[in-house]
Amino acid sequence: MTTTLDRTAPRDLAAELPTRVSLTPKTTLAGQLDGAWWPRSRDLAVELPPLAAALEEPWGRVTRVTVNPTRWQVVPHTVPVDGRTLHVGWFTEQDPDKLILLSYTVGRWDLLVIPPETAPAAAARLMAAAAIPGSVLTAGVLMANEAAVGRGIRDARRREATWEGEGGACMSPFGESMDRTALPLPGNGWR
Repeated sequence: MTTTLDRTAPRDLAAELPTRVSLTPKTTLAGQLDGAWWPRSRDLAVELPPLAAALEEPWGRVTRVTVNPTRWQVVPHTVPVDGRTLHVGWFTEQDPDKLILLSYTVGRWDLLVIPPETAPAAAARLMAAAAIPGSVLTAGVLMANEAAVGRGIRDARRREATWEGEGGACMSPFGESMDRTALPLPGNGWR
């Protein structure tokens, strides 16, 4: 039996799927971020062409991109985009959760980069928060806030599962186990 693997499928798939990006509406309020981008992988050579193409109409031609290399497996020096070259640079001083886009004609934009493995609900919260006009929250702060929210949601689910697993009545409303003697007994007027 022979199996054929198409190693080009992810590249083709990335080009066919819509770019997951949210942009700050055009206002006079300048904020720390101009929106958010949720790539499908950590491969810049695959992910940058659809992003640049999606941003060309609202922002103009993107000519240069900078990233922090800690979040990307490989940072290519150039990426071909529609018959032209997109230059890619990296700076370790740059926020690891931010992508900077540059254009000769329009200027600079900073986007929050949402990790590809992020759950859809968390990505939706992050995309909405990054697109708020005039927001003073940085990419790092948004990611830290989402991590705290995610921990809170996981803790609440754990407490609820414990509550249900223990029969509910043996748990305090705060998720702590209660001694069974603390429960009302039928002889105390409870039925």
